[in-house]
Amino acid sequence: MNEPLDTTQAGSLAGLAYLPVSLFGSVMGLCGLATAWELAAIEFGLPGWVGDAIGCAAVVVFVVLVVAYGIKCFRSPAAVRAEFAHPVAANFFATPIISLLLLPAIVAPHAPVLANVLWIAGTVAMIGFAWLIVSRWMSVRQQIAHATPAWIVPVVGTLNISTAGVPLALPGAQPVCVFALAVGLFFAVPLFTLILSRLIFEVPMPHSLQPSLMILVAPFAVGFSAYLGVAGRLDLFAELLFYLAVFMLAVLLPKLVRLRNCSPFHTSWWAVSFPLSAMTLAALKFCIEKPGWLAQAFALSMLAFTTLVILSLGLRTGKGIVEGELRALTL
Repeated sequence: MNEPLDTTQAGSLAGLAYLPVSLFGSVMGLCGLATAWELAAIEFGLPGWVGDAIGCAAVVVFVVLVVAYGIKCFRSPAAVRAEFAHPVAANFFATPIISLLLLPAIVAPHAPVLANVLWIAGTVAMIGFAWLIVSRWMSVRQQIAHATPAWIVPVVGTLNISTAGVPLALPGAQPVCVFALAVGLFFAVPLFTLILSRLIFEVPMPHSLQPSLMILVAPFAVGFSAYLGVAGRLDLFAELLFYLAVFMLAVLLPKLVRLRNCSPFHTSWWAVSFPLSAMTLAALKFCIEKPGWLAQAFALSMLAFTTLVILSLGLRTGKGIVEGELRALTL
């Protein structure tokens, strides 16, 4: 006979019903930061073990979240369906897919075949999910109030196909990377305009969603890295993308700092991790392509700042999970 589930275990499993799929954004942030540290170790002689440690953490967190969300799908399918049907939360189902696209950069030196498999699976899933979301937007009437930065994730997220695919150099990957770059950059323009219009003319987003504003940096930062990888050189268009990312960071960073003093911690704060990591990686690549003391100072400052932000997010999230605050942190 099966032993009865003890109260503690039942309570822990029940708590997974409140696990948001957006928490996979933590894997994205960790992957981006690990890649940035690895690049900084090569170019500036920084400790290489830091990138390795962060990369290991990204893999562990991804596996844990896959298992945890799998349990949620099995035990609370209604909660998963409700999350997928939500006009804002549904966009974050792209975060586990993007994680698949970012993990190859970490595992490639140790398991190149696995890296190729992850990239192929992530590419197919990313293109399919982007198609699904765009089809939904064109088939079901949307509300302007729902046009939050989260809308950028599922379609502009195709840019990550290019950033990960170019270094792998798989046969036939180049046209796929060009296709993904075209889709991501094309949709970044109308989506950014739509979201900016909503932010200007509609009521402000709730405090708990304010950290997602940092996502507005990602199209330009990731777009820069993706374009640089596909084009193979730093040209005027690449510089324009980078400077746009810097400008958006300058606009949004003060808002994030002020928000820290007026809003309690939520898991939605992880939305800042990947844009900051993407900006850090873009700054390092820009510094390498166009050396200068100012570019180097900015890149290393971003690396230090992003590392501290993600470390603090990890510690606070871990504390909340251990103390059973998952439900409160997701509301």
